[in-house]
Amino acid sequence: MVHVVLPGDVDDPNAPSGGNVYDRRVCQGLEELGWRVHRVGVGGAWPRPGPGGRAALARALGEMPDGAIVLLDGLVACGVPEIVVPHADRLRVAVLVHLPLAAETGIPPETAAELDRLERETLRAAALVVATSEWAGRGLVERHGLDPDRVGVAAPGTDSAPMAPGTDGASRLLCVASVTPRKGHDVLVRALASLADLAWDCVCVGPLGRDGGFADRVREMIAAGGLGDRIRLAGPLAGEPLEAAYAAADLMVLASRAETYGMVVTEALARGIPVLTTTADALPETLGHAPDGSVPGLLVPPDDPAALADALRRWLTEPVVRVKIRTSVRHRRGMLHGWTVTSRQLAALLERLRR
Repeated sequence: MVHVVLPGDVDDPNAPSGGNVYDRRVCQGLEELGWRVHRVGVGGAWPRPGPGGRAALARALGEMPDGAIVLLDGLVACGVPEIVVPHADRLRVAVLVHLPLAAETGIPPETAAELDRLERETLRAAALVVATSEWAGRGLVERHGLDPDRVGVAAPGTDSAPMAPGTDGASRLLCVASVTPRKGHDVLVRALASLADLAWDCVCVGPLGRDGGFADRVREMIAAGGLGDRIRLAGPLAGEPLEAAYAAADLMVLASRAETYGMVVTEALARGIPVLTTTADALPETLGHAPDGSVPGLLVPPDDPAALADALRRWLTEPVVRVKIRTSVRHRRGMLHGWTVTSRQLAALLERLRR
């Protein structure tokens, strides 16, 4: 049996983050592999919860029997070592890190340093740390001085999907990401503003951030550039509306400043959609290569509107480039693994805690 401690919003359709999707899918996958999974949702403003969230987490851990295997989402665990660490000797604790707390964009330096310190204390006490990419695993070892033998990787899976028909083959751009500074919507808008002479439209799908302030600034940028009829912030979508957005897309654009995996990249590739993204962190690893070594998309430096604009112009104006990339995407599409593989990887890591 494994007790899985998750953020309270993990099943909220209005908070469809990659981390929440991952958590839900691996819980389901572990059950399909024969594990008994006891899910514990803990509400709170993680990673810095108020008294209610802290009390709920302390109560949940305190009720677990000695020797229990416990998998904690890092968003819940990493900011409160004073709650988690005292249980590390009696419980077999694993922490799943979707993103280091201090890696979130826009955090004041002093706050980032404090979050880094708290996370380090939590992860050093854990029996197992699970990362979502090889890049992220290496980064956690280096960042926190962890024992590499206690750090494992279970990369997100991808569901098979039909090929996206798209529109005219070039002009419909899709961005699927929460509207937060880390995802770089401001960079995307600046890049698109310089391409007003070309035919394109862009749909941005994703929650509008927790405080809405950044989303408001992005809206102001769109309005100031006269792009209100060409860039649409659609908010969170799921089910058929999300599938319709993918089906209409000719190119996925993700302008992230930091990313430990980037699940929307493989979700686009699964539908045969080329990807334009940045070289931030794990994104080149996630985008990957086709068997012939070709790249199924375009990569640009993060936080560089001019480079992003140049790549978009190439995509929109050079048919040969589009044909080459689409050919690579078709080959890369067949290399993607499903969520069953992810769940097996995670189960193998958790088996270490049974010994």
